[in-house]
Amino acid sequence: MDPLLLARLQFAMTTTAHFLFVLVTLGLVTLLVYLQTAWFVTRKPEYERLLRFWGTLYLVNYVLGIGTGIVLEFQFGLNWSGLSRYVGNVFGAPLAMETLVAFFLESTFLGMWIFGWHRLRRGVHLALIWGVALTAYLSAFWVMVANAWLQNPVGYRVEDGVAHLTDFGALLTNPTLGSALGHVVTAALVTGGMLMAGVSAWHLIRRTPDHALFRRSLRIGLVTAAAATIALVGFGFAQFVVIGTTQPTKLGGAPADSAALIDDWTARFGPGDYSPPAWTGVPLELMILIGFGLLLLAVLVPLCWRDYLIRLRFPLYLLLLAVPLPFVASILGWITREVGRQPWAVYGLLSTADAVTPASAGLMLTSLIGFTLLLGTLVVANWIIFVRYAARGAHADLALGRPVDAPPPATPRPDPALV
Repeated sequence: MDPLLLARLQFAMTTTAHFLFVLVTLGLVTLLVYLQTAWFVTRKPEYERLLRFWGTLYLVNYVLGIGTGIVLEFQFGLNWSGLSRYVGNVFGAPLAMETLVAFFLESTFLGMWIFGWHRLRRGVHLALIWGVALTAYLSAFWVMVANAWLQNPVGYRVEDGVAHLTDFGALLTNPTLGSALGHVVTAALVTGGMLMAGVSAWHLIRRTPDHALFRRSLRIGLVTAAAATIALVGFGFAQFVVIGTTQPTKLGGAPADSAALIDDWTARFGPGDYSPPAWTGVPLELMILIGFGLLLLAVLVPLCWRDYLIRLRFPLYLLLLAVPLPFVASILGWITREVGRQPWAVYGLLSTADAVTPASAGLMLTSLIGFTLLLGTLVVANWIIFVRYAARGAHADLALGRPVDAPPPATPRPDPALV
């Protein structure tokens, strides 16, 4: 077996697994900010109950997602030593910033938020969840800075076969960064909104005792997902202009531009196949199809008036069935972005064949199997725990935010009008 293929499969698997956690974490933390801000302003107890319920689900995803992130970091040293050696001085700078933000600032704010319930002033506790959200977005920003450089290397010079950073500002103004970052952030908001709407719809379908709470979270999730989808599609199409300029070979741009670039690469690196796989356009088309399908969520928003969305019931099943769509679309988009720049690890600068660690196929296969089992365990464990806590509902005796001496909350009665 080809060691390069095995290394690429392993990286695709680890990246995809971690990205799924990131989508939920980034999307849900934004909704937690809204819930706690609303609770702080209105002092309505239903916002506190929703905050504790969705905060519990957020923490389950966050804790296990950290594990997948650590596994992903190991990839660069284990399987891609050529990439680390050649461009580590440039590529590693934004990743180091992301590590500092995620593992120090974000984790510190989150720990204080978890253990600060009923111990800190309400305003301070609110500021902590804002801090968690802002550092989460900052972490996503630095990851996308690093990825944008792989797509379009800028602000560097090569000396003695090693790339060195010469202009840090060029990393932050990379033309491939802005629309891609907006696309990822809005994808996370769509995912978080759809997850909130889907779980709420499931409870409303089952007529659990939390009708009033999940009626509210259904509206919040649906409006968030619908609004974010509009922005998501906009950022997605904005990338076509940038890609056509910076990566003409990715999506089959102008033949003259692609041919000229391939001729230049042939002269610099020797003969080879410098075109991405022909099937790259398939995941792109499927992603666009799902995106336009999710735009139909806007049609359901007016049905929130007088609870027609709940009384008709059929839209609740649609929301429940649509929960996986943002995850599928995001994976398809990531495949398009990463595979579309092949055969380059760094577009026009370093090929994947030169970036991979020189190791035997047996060692790569062993690594692939080991990492697959580890990440598979984390993913399965996450969704089992997530579903278990989601099924308990907001009336359950949630540990998050509960005073030590507080009795379990009374179980509310279903709303007779909706039974």
